Amino acid sequence: MANRRLAPASEQPASFAFSSENAEWAKGQIDKYPEGRQASAVIPLLWKAQEQNGGWLPRAAIEAVAAELGMPHIRVLEVATFYTMFALEPVGRFWIQLCGTVPCDSCGSRELKEYLQSRLGPSGHVSADGNFSWLEVECLGACCNAPMAQINQDYYEDLTPDILGTLMDDLAAGRPVTIGSQAGRVSSEPKGGAATLTDETLFDGSRVGAWRKRFEDQAAKPETGAKPESGGKSEAASSEQRAASDPKPAKPDSGRAAEKPPTDAPAQRVAAGETPVKPGDKADAADRTESSAKPDAPPAPAAGIVAAGEAAGAEAGTQSTLPRNEPPPQPAASGASEGEAAAEAEEARIESKLATLPKDASPEQKADAVGTRPAGLDGARAGAPDALTRIKGIGPGNESRLHTLGIFHFDQIATWSRDEVAWVGTYLAFPGRIDREGWVAQAATLAASDK
Repeated sequence: MANRRLAPASEQPASFAFSSENAEWAKGQIDKYPEGRQASAVIPLLWKAQEQNGGWLPRAAIEAVAAELGMPHIRVLEVATFYTMFALEPVGRFWIQLCGTVPCDSCGSRELKEYLQSRLGPSGHVSADGNFSWLEVECLGACCNAPMAQINQDYYEDLTPDILGTLMDDLAAGRPVTIGSQAGRVSSEPKGGAATLTDETLFDGSRVGAWRKRFEDQAAKPETGAKPESGGKSEAASSEQRAASDPKPAKPDSGRAAEKPPTDAPAQRVAAGETPVKPGDKADAADRTESSAKPDAPPAPAAGIVAAGEAAGAEAGTQSTLPRNEPPPQPAASGASEGEAAAEAEEARIESKLATLPKDASPEQKADAVGTRPAGLDGARAGAPDALTRIKGIGPGNESRLHTLGIFHFDQIATWSRDEVAWVGTYLAFPGRIDREGWVAQAATLAASDK
């Protein structure tokens, strides 16, 4: 399936801003929702950003949409990485989304996938001529005409490798193509055309007269009253009598002779002239000496408390405080930070180094292969270590592991070299994270502020 990751830092643009026309369109989308619910417009704004950026979403566009809606970046990133309709890497002029779920797989999508791999290479890459890229996605909702693929905005159904190849050649050459079923099917009709409801009299109105005559003949017949039940009993009384003798008509008795019905149901008691419910049963039901109720249960929360709780639990994140009638400021140019670029380079270098080690290598052996262990202390100075958890990315667990390495103070982390950063990151099993979160810079700031 799709690898839902952002494109490498080298392919990310430095900034993104909606064009004036698209910014006006985005404002109209946001205005559809009440105050505090602007986050509901996240999908259409991401779609418009992808369209403006040539068919894919860079990090800067995701952050721009987040700023437009007053949402945390991570909330918008969650949406963009969940739906395969959003391409997170550059795509070709024709982006092929091949359905690989069960109906399409059963009808030949595997052969289509093999064809695309042989012609274009692995998914997620753009062909050398810039025309095509492809991705296997989940169900696109055209199972009736499987196998199928979506190319840009259009569906192409009833595909075979030969048909798909011809279709791609025509698209690349600018020739007209047939959208929809490539076998001539209409909507969801079966192969070979419709095989049911083919009688024209079902639709041309000729059967209406026949049905009307039947109703008129039925109405002309004299009404016949219902035959009275045996002995002149009413239907209700007869039902009670049957219920008394046969309380479970769908579950007959076992066949053995029985002097009385096997149950004492209310219907039997009524038939015998007794009250439906026994006096003793009423007394038991009214017994309040034992109760499962909780008399000390707290009262239901006031409406104001409920409303406050709903607002606090909202998934939309903190909304912007800007007036709705003023355009929001354009986001600052984001692009790939130096930390991101350094982290990606570090991860690639460490991965190649670790590939040469045995699989059972210890954390120390892995770390020694890629860097140099930083010098540590025997204990915290004056017995008072710094709160390393003040550094973003260091939790209580990592703080404890750093203590075992003799790292107790901010000024120690602030002086780490590249080799020492690589050693610690590999030892803690997350190479690249120290660069990505800027531990060294954070530690230097904290060390200076604590002096």
